[in-house]
Order: sequence, then structure tokens, then C-alpha cells
Amino acid sequence: MDYWERLQHLNILSLQRRRERYMIIHAWKMYVGLAPKLISFYREEARNGVNAVYPGLRHDAQESYKTLREASFCLRAAQLFNRMPANVRESQDLLTLKIELGKFLCTIPDYPPGKGYSSPRDNSLVALLPEA
Repeated sequence: MDYWERLQHLNILSLQRRRERYMIIHAWKMYVGLAPKLISFYREEARNGVNAVYPGLRHDAQESYKTLREASFCLRAAQLFNRMPANVRESQDLLTLKIELGKFLCTIPDYPPGKGYSSPRDNSLVALLPEA
């Protein structure tokens, strides 16, 4: 069995997907006030509920700052949070969030890059899902 088949056989997520799951859970905790708010949130009632605001950066910033911003927790967590369906983002408690998030993540193919394996595409949820 190759790496991807073992992940499916054991019914576990890849390390990359588990890190992204953690970021989504932590962003939700910031939204409900269980963690310090490093990200701002706003609500669109008519459209898609709660969304996270991306941290800003001046358009004339150096490339090194842009690269750091792209890799920052705040930006990645906001991007991931915004790509989740409304029922995940609007969860009322942590247990419900984890259950709904687990159900949703099981519907998305998980083919991480690994040593000796080439991934057919970028495995990040940011690349795989459109923003809600």
C-alpha cells in the first residue's frame, strides 16, 4: 500500500490537513472569544454568514514582507475559515464544530505530497476550495 492508501485505510487525515484543521478550529475559537482575537470577523446576514478579514499589507511592500504575510498564521487561518461551509463556521460549540468539520473534511480528497511521492496537485484546502 502506498502512503495515500494507508491514510484512507487507517481513516486519518494527512499532517497537512490536520494542521489546517487546527487552524480552522483556532480561528473559530477566536470568533467566539475562547482565544485572543488575532483576526477580525464580520457578518453578512444575507449572503454567507461570518467571514474573517485578511490582515492588510501595503501594495508597495517589499516582496519579503509579502512572502511572510502569505505564510503567516493569521492569513492562512482567515483563508481557511472563509472556505468552510456556513454550518461549520456558525457552530454553537466546540464539539459540534469538530463533528461538522470532520464530516466536511472527509468529503475532500487528501493527497499530500510526501517523500518519494508526488502529489497530483496542491493539497491545501485554500487551493482546493473556493471562498464561501
